Amino acid sequence: MTSVSLVPYVIPAKAGSDEFKQISMIAEQLLEHLNQPNKLKELLIANQPGNSSAMVQDVFIGFAEELGFESEKKGLFKEYSMGMRPDYYMKTKASGILIEVERGKTTINNMDMLDFWKTHLCNHANHLFLFVPKELRQNETMKPKREFNNVKKRLEKFFLSGNETNVHTLHLFGY
Repeated sequence: MTSVSLVPYVIPAKAGSDEFKQISMIAEQLLEHLNQPNKLKELLIANQPGNSSAMVQDVFIGFAEELGFESEKKGLFKEYSMGMRPDYYMKTKASGILIEVERGKTTINNMDMLDFWKTHLCNHANHLFLFVPKELRQNETMKPKREFNNVKKRLEKFFLSGNETNVHTLHLFGY
């Protein structure tokens, strides 16, 4: 693995805002942490067939908690009575950030879309940090699926002018 990639998306009305700058700064701190040589090695191991997204989370979650993220924050979706929880949550000055980490079911079970929908529903967060594999193999013999590129193509449409949701930003990390 050469490096972790980050593609930020922002709805046009928020592009120059202090909020976008704050969220982007947090994303850049995570990216810098993930691109350390030892973290890249850990991510490579975590993204092997048969491993779970929890292994990917373990690579960086200690650092994310130092930044202020909380694990599976309860009560963020209480008005929907569906028992939903994000992988991690951080309250910000104006809103909040959800972290969602995917691996094996990213597009197979539309988990990327579910994560975006959860952020859309969340009254406490308008920002999503979504971590997906650049390449995904479910087993040793299959040809890798280009999950990061697939997710980019699917979710970028929500940030086109006139097609916005209440998800103000998406920071898409490809590991």
